[in-house]
Amino acid sequence: MMKILFYNISKNTSLNFIIIQKVKRYMLLLLVLAAVSCTDNQKKSNANGDSAFEKVAEEYIKGYLNWRPQSGVSLGLHEYDGKLPDYSKASIDEELKRLKYYDKMLSETDTASLSTNSYYDWNILRSGIKNEIFSFEDLKIYTKNPMTYAGAVDVNIYIKRNFAPIEQQIKSIIAIENKVPQFYENAKANLQDTLAIPHIQLAIEIARGSASFLENDLRVALKEVKNESLMKEFTAANKKAIAAINDYALFLEKEKLPKANNNYAIGKDNYQKMLLYGESITLTADKILAAGMEELQKEQASFNAAAKIINPNKKSIDVYNELQKEHPTAQSLIADAKKNTEAIRQFLIDHQIVTLPSEVRVKMEETPAFARATSTASMDTPGPFETKATEAYYYITPVDPKWTPKQQEDWLAQFNFYTTDVVSIHEAYPGHYTQFLHLNASDASKVRKIFGSYAFIEGWAHYTEKMLIDAGYGNSGDSIKAAKFRLAQSGEALLRICRLCVSIKTHCQGMNVEQATQFFMDNWYQGDKPSRQEALRGTYDPGYLFYTLGKLQILKLQEDYKNQEGVNYSLKKFNDAMLDNGMPPIQIMRELLLADKKEWHNILN
Repeated sequence: MMKILFYNISKNTSLNFIIIQKVKRYMLLLLVLAAVSCTDNQKKSNANGDSAFEKVAEEYIKGYLNWRPQSGVSLGLHEYDGKLPDYSKASIDEELKRLKYYDKMLSETDTASLSTNSYYDWNILRSGIKNEIFSFEDLKIYTKNPMTYAGAVDVNIYIKRNFAPIEQQIKSIIAIENKVPQFYENAKANLQDTLAIPHIQLAIEIARGSASFLENDLRVALKEVKNESLMKEFTAANKKAIAAINDYALFLEKEKLPKANNNYAIGKDNYQKMLLYGESITLTADKILAAGMEELQKEQASFNAAAKIINPNKKSIDVYNELQKEHPTAQSLIADAKKNTEAIRQFLIDHQIVTLPSEVRVKMEETPAFARATSTASMDTPGPFETKATEAYYYITPVDPKWTPKQQEDWLAQFNFYTTDVVSIHEAYPGHYTQFLHLNASDASKVRKIFGSYAFIEGWAHYTEKMLIDAGYGNSGDSIKAAKFRLAQSGEALLRICRLCVSIKTHCQGMNVEQATQFFMDNWYQGDKPSRQEALRGTYDPGYLFYTLGKLQILKLQEDYKNQEGVNYSLKKFNDAMLDNGMPPIQIMRELLLADKKEWHNILN
């Protein structure tokens, strides 16, 4: 056919133009049909690939939550109510085997057959599985860390949120408490002979706090229940659970403390695995530490500049100490913290900072007694699949009357009126609570709603502190007051930068608790009590570097996104885009938000 056409063209030039145009249209049609066919084939391939992956993901998640039923309850999936994890050695070995099976299965996935969204879910799920295997095999959390078990019996959710009638909630509590004695027998059998002293001490404190919660808070919460037979059954189960938890604390005190060591550092190799499997970060710990120390100097300069505005005739640390004296009393701490949360929320609306998907407000209360050993302030949100009990709690840890007057003063100094607003920004608006509201309102997949990045979750909340002060919060024309907010925010930033530095120095360079405490005191400018608590946290939570590292990653992403969007950029657009894509590692968030992928690895500068 083509030969005839071109033969005719050579014979009759008057037809050349018409025939050539027909040929062009014909060829164009073939190209279009080929493109449509390729697109259709790709769509079919993606549909098949997505379907296969979704099946695997659903199977994995089901097994994941069956072994971690309390996580299922926290997510709002109440088929897991009344269940306690089985941490027997056989069960742990079986779960590790299952994790490795799904790791292998996902490694064999043809990722080219996945749609873009499924590819990112695959990436998140595989990293999550590798991180779990890492915690089992390298960190050995079930044999080396007694804290794994200390606070594991958490029934607070059954009295905190009314997702079922109270009698049904009590039945769930009874079912859990009846399994507690065996749970702690397994814990004692699993733990190796010699453990790290900070972990033992914290585990004892947490366990006793948990027992105290069951004996006091839980009983008080249920005292109005009139079903005598049910309450008799609860009392018996509760008594057994309390005894088992206290026995675990006594076991740690008598059997483990005398043989304790100071080997709590995870080491450089494990630290790099933590960065890679948890956050897809390939930077070395040394490079991150160098960036952290540089950031520490920058933040200290910002701190000094704010202090000079407040009082140029005093040393910065003295100005900060004076500011910290402007704090509530032990009795008014929670009430005073509530005052400005609504004003902060309104500021977000008035200044077009971020979309607020819900009118429901967060509830502010004291941190439950059993959680006070490891928390200053925290956000406790319902799960993304919760449909009935959707309350969210902003917790602040009150002063312990057993502390010395100096310790009490140090604690309250952290909650000076300016810092408390910064903490509320971090925890509630537009920090964790706003993060939760967006996740619930978004069309993020099940994978993205279950598995979250430490660096994204905490990095976002920390990023919002500076972001809101930069946007003018606290600046009503009074330069001194504005500088006090800036100084308070800078103090919070110094805490998080110190965490980054101490985390790496502790786990990669041999820093001990005393040295870490002093580092916090020298560079965060707080007293011994809060500084020591931060140093101790660093022994079991090396990931607390992700507050600062996540913030730095977000600021770099914001800069690149702003350059990409040009005149179409707005702070609200960027913040909404960040929050509406689940909670993936920021490395993945870069790929989701940036068209140019070649720089996606450049996470800090």
